[in-house]
Formats: sequence, structure tokens, C-alpha cells
Amino acid sequence: MTMTRTITILLVAALFASCIKDLDRFPANDKTSEDVYADFNGYKQVFAKVYASYATIGNNTTGADDIPMADGALTDFIRCWFNLQCLTTEEAAYTWADAGCPELNFMTWTTSNPFVAGLYYRSMYQITLANEFLREATPEKLELRGITGSEADMVASFRYEVRFLRAFQYWVLMDFIGNPSFIDENSTIGGKYLPQQKTRTEIFDYVESELLAIKDELKEPRTNEYGRADRAAAWALLARMYLNAEVYTGTARYTDAITYCQAVLSAGYDLKDDYSSLFLADNNLNNPEVILSVNYDGFHTQGYGGLTYIINSSYKPQRSGDTTNYNNYYGTKGMGGWYSFRTRKQLAEKFDNADTRRLLIGTKMDIDDITEFEDGLMGAKFRNVTSTGVLGSNPEAMFVDNDFPLFRLAEIYLIYAEAVKRGGTGGSENTALGYLNDLRTRAGLTTIGSYDLDYVLDERARELWWECFRRTDLVRYGRYTSGNYLWQWKGGVKEGTSVGEHLNLFPIPSADMIANPNLKQNAGY
Repeated sequence: MTMTRTITILLVAALFASCIKDLDRFPANDKTSEDVYADFNGYKQVFAKVYASYATIGNNTTGADDIPMADGALTDFIRCWFNLQCLTTEEAAYTWADAGCPELNFMTWTTSNPFVAGLYYRSMYQITLANEFLREATPEKLELRGITGSEADMVASFRYEVRFLRAFQYWVLMDFIGNPSFIDENSTIGGKYLPQQKTRTEIFDYVESELLAIKDELKEPRTNEYGRADRAAAWALLARMYLNAEVYTGTARYTDAITYCQAVLSAGYDLKDDYSSLFLADNNLNNPEVILSVNYDGFHTQGYGGLTYIINSSYKPQRSGDTTNYNNYYGTKGMGGWYSFRTRKQLAEKFDNADTRRLLIGTKMDIDDITEFEDGLMGAKFRNVTSTGVLGSNPEAMFVDNDFPLFRLAEIYLIYAEAVKRGGTGGSENTALGYLNDLRTRAGLTTIGSYDLDYVLDERARELWWECFRRTDLVRYGRYTSGNYLWQWKGGVKEGTSVGEHLNLFPIPSADMIANPNLKQNAGY
């Protein structure tokens, strides 16, 4: 089985169900683990499903959602992660009154917000998939089922990747919830078991220990199949975690962040020459910068999440006084062009006009009316068009081919520069400055002779906008809820206002609180 783009083609019938009362319960259906894991092919299929659940909401393109919510698209990983990370900041403002979105615009969400619930249950579901695979892929069970030799070795290598994917999802939960339920392959399943809750520090320690345990067992950087985790992905996640460790645990780990940045920096990655081509429909080709991505295909990963959601939501087919056909420009015809969100003024103002990363369209940066799409600039960072100008494989159906970067080299440059400036040892400020100037040079800008932490925060906005970093960055800088940094409509006021500090974390969904008495809600909710 090849695992390039086609890793996201679903190969196995529904094996697991997410249940509010027990997220680790094996469902009653006509397939048991003995059926599914009867041979090596079954293990490959479930392994593919673990990866596929990052890009899809179920086992086919017409429904069969993994998580039983009223609208399955509200459980798509990237759609939920984007909404929580970007709509709640100056990076994006949502036009419509769709359930949950105005509350994200204004930072007035509650314990019943559907996107908070969607991401929480998606992360827990993906952890559940990983746990089930790990339970069934022990050496003892492989031997019992007659899987030996090279096939057993391949399953053993799958285990390390699955552990990475599980660690990534626990990082997501740690970042946005803080204190989630905890389940692993050793947890009790079935019956009346309810998961226990772990603190944010305990989750940090767990994720760190998992990554340290598997990092040398994963394949060497750039030797695994495209879209699959390798050692560099583990190093990149460790660097990202250590940069935010003071938020997560109260203890700074900037030296460790530098250490794992240096591991990635020595692994043979390079900046892609053209910034915009990093995000186009053929960004799986000739891309030395991306370390790990969520992969999409216009035919095989059809759904209303992922980059189909981001691209279609980014534009209006016809703007007032503008004759451009934006369906063609964005590469999604048919029902494309939902004009759901655009950038807010404070993001647009961070770019020099010469900055090639300023992939914004329009003239009015101010958002006077948050329900008016043409107040604010359209984001054209992601377009379902190849670097040669050809539309993606399935534009008539508006589904896209673009892959979403989870980790790329530019982020590592920025982590290194910030960790050095915050006092981490083992790095060099001159080296950091060189990395920042490499980003500026690619963006068509002149170099700088020095930098400070404010510069890094703004540069992260310019380089990483709409890649699901902004909320985390603003929390780390103490500027997400406070009044020392405002953007339009923060707190529901056009000029922006401070909001309660409890909003630095999202709540545990109310339904889970009702179902599981082991859980304690985050303060302020």
C-alpha cells in the first residue's frame, strides 16, 4: 500500500465509535478485532485509518461520520483547529451567524461551543484509534496471528508512528483544553469505565516522554513516505512544546527548544524558493521545507473540512467593482466561494506592501460590519491551483488537492530565534538573525541588523498566518486576553477590548462534564 496522497483513502470499515460517555469503548458492530487484525493487510488498513482521520470525518465521501454530531463537518480536525486558533485572533473574522462562529469572533464562547466540542472529540477519537492499534500490535498478538518476519517488523515501525500521532493529539488537547481526559493502550475499556483527568503538566510530561522514547525509532528524516512522521517530526514537536513549556508547566525550557531546533536544522531541510508555492495544489512536489503535512486529494478526501473549508471560505466569487472571476483564481468552481472569513485589519497592517507573503486581496482593511465580507481583505494564501497555473484535480466539485503543513522549516527558524532571545543557551543570536533574514529575503524584503521578541511575534504572524498558530503565540506572549494588544472586534467591541484571562484555555465540553464525574471544569467556565 502506498502512503503518499493516497494514505488518506479510507481502507477499512468503521471500527471505532466516539461516545460521549466512554471515548475508549469498542463498539458493538459486526467486525471484531479478530476479524480486522487477522492478517498483515488488516494492520495496514487500520494504520492508514489512523492517518486518514486527520484529513477526513469518516470512511467515505458521502457520510458515515466517525463522531456522531449533528454536522460531521464540525468534527473535522483542521476546520476546528483553524477556527479556534485563527477566528479568535486578528487573523480572521467570520461573516455568517453559523452556530458557534460569532462567539469565536468575539471571544464569548461557552462550554457548548460546537467547535470546541468538535476538536475535543476529534482529538480523543484519534487517540482512541491509536490506542486500539497499539493494543492489537504487540509482539505477542502478532505472533499469535502468525505475522512474523518483515511483516512483523513493519508493524513494529507502524507502532512508533502511531505513538507520534497520539502524542501530537495530546499536545493539541494540552494546548487548547489544558486538562483533558486521559486514556492509553493500557486503559480499561468497556463496561462502566470513565477516563480520569490529567493536569496540563502531567500531559506535558507524558507527551515529552513518548516523544523522547520514539524519536530514535522513527525513520531518519526525509526517508519515510510523504505524509508520514519521521524523526524530524518528533524533534519539531518537541521544539514547539519546549517553546511553550512555561505556559504549559510554569517552567521555561528554551534551551531544550534550541536543542531540538538544531536537530531539525541539521536534517537536510531547506526553504522553498517561492513562499506562495508552499500552499498550492501541488505542494506535495519538490518541497524541501515541509516536515509533516495533512494530505488532501480532490477525489479521495472529499468533505467540508480541511483545506476545502479554508479555501472556499476565503473568497467571494465576485466582489463589488471587481471583474475578476475568483472561482478560477482560487481553483474551486461549482459551489465554491462561501465568503465565510477574511483577515482583520491588525494582521494586514503587519505586512509591507513589498512582502510577497502579503497574499491579501481588497482595499478596505477596516471591519466596520463583521457580517459584511468585503470589510476586510480576502486571504489568498491557499489556492487550489498548481504552481504552473493549472486548477486542482476536481475544481468542479470544489474539493481541493492542497496539503496542510503541520510542521515546516520556517517555524523552526522562528522557534530558534525566539528561544535564543528568551535566554536559551546553546544557540547564537547571529545565527538566529541569519535565519530571520533568510525568511525576509525569500519574502522580497531587505535584511535587518537586529531583532527583539516583538519582531519575532510579528514575523510569526507574517510567515505563519492561517497555519493555526496565532492563538498559541498570543497566549505565550501574554497578549491573547489582555488589553495590551487589541484587534478589531476582540471582546465584541469594534476597537477591541480585554477579556477574561480564563479564555486563555477553552472549556471541557459541557456534555463530557455531565457524562464523566471524574472531570473538573477549567476555571472561569
